[in-house]
Amino acid sequence: MERNETAKGPVGQTETENGKSAILGLQHLLAMYAGAVAVPLLIGTGLNFNSEQMTYLISIDIFMCGIATLLQLTVNKFFGIGLPVVLGCAIQAVAPLIMIGSDKGVGAIYGSIIASGIFVVLVSGIFSKIKKLFPPLVTGTVITVIGLTLIPVAVEKMGGGVATDPSFGNGTNLLLAFVTIGLIIIIQVWAKGFIKSIAVLVGLVGGTILAAVLGQVDLAPVGQATWFHFPQPFYFGTPTFDISSILLMIIISIVSMVESTGVYFALGDITGKHIGEEELKKGYRAEGLAVILGGIFNTFPYTGFSQNVGLVQLSGIKTRRPIYYSAFFLVALGLLPKVGAIAQIIPEPVLGGGMLVMFGMVAVQGMKMLSKVDYNNDKNLLIIAVSIGFGLGFNMIPTLFQQMPETVRMFTGNGIVMSSLTAIILNLLFNGLKSEEQTDRL
Repeated sequence: MERNETAKGPVGQTETENGKSAILGLQHLLAMYAGAVAVPLLIGTGLNFNSEQMTYLISIDIFMCGIATLLQLTVNKFFGIGLPVVLGCAIQAVAPLIMIGSDKGVGAIYGSIIASGIFVVLVSGIFSKIKKLFPPLVTGTVITVIGLTLIPVAVEKMGGGVATDPSFGNGTNLLLAFVTIGLIIIIQVWAKGFIKSIAVLVGLVGGTILAAVLGQVDLAPVGQATWFHFPQPFYFGTPTFDISSILLMIIISIVSMVESTGVYFALGDITGKHIGEEELKKGYRAEGLAVILGGIFNTFPYTGFSQNVGLVQLSGIKTRRPIYYSAFFLVALGLLPKVGAIAQIIPEPVLGGGMLVMFGMVAVQGMKMLSKVDYNNDKNLLIIAVSIGFGLGFNMIPTLFQQMPETVRMFTGNGIVMSSLTAIILNLLFNGLKSEEQTDRL
């Protein structure tokens, strides 16, 4: 039978296949874009950066997200986990970095980031040996908590982005959010093949078009952005190495490694790829290298983005090809801020609708992993109940520990970390360390 797509692309695909992979890559980019730019926006605002500094910060952040993702995709004997994972700035680093910048100066921010990246590379081999600490009981619980703790973020965006805003939850915002969700559901249920796999992208585009008709699309970010920007090492000056700041960022790096471990196991479960010590070690090394580069080019620490896990599950496309395109797009957008700003015109309610579906899929993936757990063992039920309770409860009311020292609050205020630690500790107490075969049934 004749094929009309005979020309081959740069990776041996036909032009049609390359086009499909590129569109899927764009979908992944849009899924993580808001989360990626949130970190530089929050930190830059917290440190009172001017507009020129903010432009650099956002552009280099997007550029380095692409570089960091490529490091994970490129598998060799030293680094790269080879999963369809997208790396973005770790949101848990925002408050500590603002605190370091305010107390010690911007140089201390990047000195501590570089040092923490070196730490991650050095301990990657040791950290990779803890796979037995993450049976389905633990990883399923953590992935479920990741999805559930992110859903309120999506809901807030559905209402307009800021719950205290007078326009929050108005009819227009709700219409945009629910139309986006409705489009995703319709495409996912009734569409076939490739169109079904880009349901989220169709929802975001459709929601944005409706928003434009209603006059809710702001083109100002495109007009204000420059045409070209090139990464510059040590843009904000020479890094300084303050011991207390370095220790603080090492703690944040450990938190990010725990979160990334959950992302790796979730993607391994979705794609059917075995994740052992070697894969984890190379994954951590890639993240460590990305963090070091982030410090040199004055951006921030990186971790696996869980929203893209939900997108892999929802689209059903489990190869790395679309992620390669997403990484290349991120690099290009980092060099062309005006083009990259186009993604910023997607209204908050539209993003919120898409994020709600994706975060819900992350939680469902965790529940799917929990289906492997032996529920005849009442202790397992208790481990899941307490871990999810701690993860969601402490995340919702972080002020519960406001009388505790800052170091303690850094852990207790992060529901994902508390859920991880609780599940690991209780599993060790009740079940002990099992063999890999036993672990897969736990």
